[in-house]
Amino acid sequence: MDSQYKIIHPVKYLHDHLAQDIRPDGRQFLSFRPISVNVSSITRADGSAVFKIGNTTVICGIKAELTTPKVETPDCGFIVPNVELPALCSPKFHPGPPTEEAQVITKLIEHILINSAAVDLKNLCIRKAKLVWVLYCDLLCINYDGAVIDACVGALATAFKCLTLPQVTYDPNNGNISVDRKYKIPFPVKALPVSTTFAIFDGQLLIADPTDDEESLSLGKLTIVSDEEAICCIHKPGGIPVSQDLFIKSLAKSKRRADLVRTLINTAISTTEEKFDSLDKNTILNK
Repeated sequence: MDSQYKIIHPVKYLHDHLAQDIRPDGRQFLSFRPISVNVSSITRADGSAVFKIGNTTVICGIKAELTTPKVETPDCGFIVPNVELPALCSPKFHPGPPTEEAQVITKLIEHILINSAAVDLKNLCIRKAKLVWVLYCDLLCINYDGAVIDACVGALATAFKCLTLPQVTYDPNNGNISVDRKYKIPFPVKALPVSTTFAIFDGQLLIADPTDDEESLSLGKLTIVSDEEAICCIHKPGGIPVSQDLFIKSLAKSKRRADLVRTLINTAISTTEEKFDSLDKNTILNK
């Protein structure tokens, strides 16, 4: 009966819950869904991660390729992010060209990478004006249930933290390139950006980590991205204005949330590294 009421009167269903200071999934207004992180899930990628917030799930795979640098930045490599929201992740999407939302999130991810300076593009240079790495970062959403920007940023940041690149030797005399894929070097990451999304309802009611239903029925959304030291990006795609008090409240909440997410990511990576170290030792002992 409850599910039928939700389908027939979705707005009233949500507002009835909010009027009782509770959300449909039982959370408080400023509580978050659980997060899970899986590191190095794609064996053919140079860095990968699965990031899950509640039911929202995003897979990120980073593939590194050698190329010539751009003329305007001869000592820098470059990063090409791409977000996909396929039909399998939600009924709201259909097969075909990239949706407007996917394109907006892709540009937002690119903007976050630049503003956060999480990656020093000079570290991708092998030989100035001759050879650099280009990192293709594919982000695939396999389950869409709100806060997809948060999941994309989390998956990308985690994939960067576990990114390793093959050792490359460039001979300036003849231009020969030698790639040793058996010896991989961890890629340095300067910062770990974390995204936190809020939904806004009547009376300046703020809700953290909204589900898809809450996002679609809200009067506005606000996404705050921060690294360890500063705010990298604030994204507010239209909707009602946000009061100063509400904005300060969301900033404080996002900062605490970001610290917890970073701890979770670092723990997942260190646990995976310990597991691989243990496997390597066992392999050596068994030989």
